[in-house]
Amino acid sequence: MARAENKVEAGGTAHLVAALAKALREQQKLTQDELGKRIGYTGSAISAMETCAQPASDKMLVALEEQIGGGLGVFEKARKFMLLDKYPPQFKNFALMEAEAVTLSSYQTYQVAGLFQTPEYARALIGGGFPKLADSKVDELVEARVARRALFYRDPPAMIELILDESALRRPFGSQEVLHGQLQSLAEDAERDNVSIQVVPMDRGLRGGHAGAHGDMVLVETKEHHRVVYLEVEEESLLVSDPTKVALLNHRYAKIRTQALSPDDSLSLIRKLAGEERT
Repeated sequence: MARAENKVEAGGTAHLVAALAKALREQQKLTQDELGKRIGYTGSAISAMETCAQPASDKMLVALEEQIGGGLGVFEKARKFMLLDKYPPQFKNFALMEAEAVTLSSYQTYQVAGLFQTPEYARALIGGGFPKLADSKVDELVEARVARRALFYRDPPAMIELILDESALRRPFGSQEVLHGQLQSLAEDAERDNVSIQVVPMDRGLRGGHAGAHGDMVLVETKEHHRVVYLEVEEESLLVSDPTKVALLNHRYAKIRTQALSPDDSLSLIRKLAGEERT
């Protein structure tokens, strides 16, 4: 939904896209209504995009490239940066690093990791938070989160590992149907050649301690083969690069892995829970 405050909140990429779209539209002597009809939007939607009252969606950027891009590729190139503009501030510094990672290893305790979330699960999480966000902002954040799944299909592929606390597989957000869909999707992702998923069982704390008690973490090997750790809590983030601290967190993560079920047993549990959650 177009809102006046969007003009203030819109990032630099949105303003650049708006200016380019208007210039190319006028160069081709098209009205806003005419361009809108060509790409499946109203003239009002084109006006909102050009004023940043409602910045271009990823779908609109694709259509703009086809209709007025003129083979320059400007709107295609803008897609990545428009998505970056939509990420929460605490995540922006990490987003490009994630997209280019050689390996990505996550431990999550409370919810399924964002990279693995279905649109419905992501919407339930983002839209159900506090304070409440406007529907248009929820739409933007869901689009940006789901777009991260491009990492699964990148060439060359990233090696992706996820360790989940079992409680994250049992906690419904939105509805039981949303959880069922998320578990099904997780089971499908676990079968990818470049993905490994393991589950830490609920009773781990009863059997000699739990190395994951300190909370979530994401371990990254960058394309330059540097190792860093991303931590986030209460909309604040920390990127750890000090070798000594990174080594400690890597050792902790390795211990968590030893306390988790094997990938095969984890997949069996996810499938079992998916079947139960449907009933």
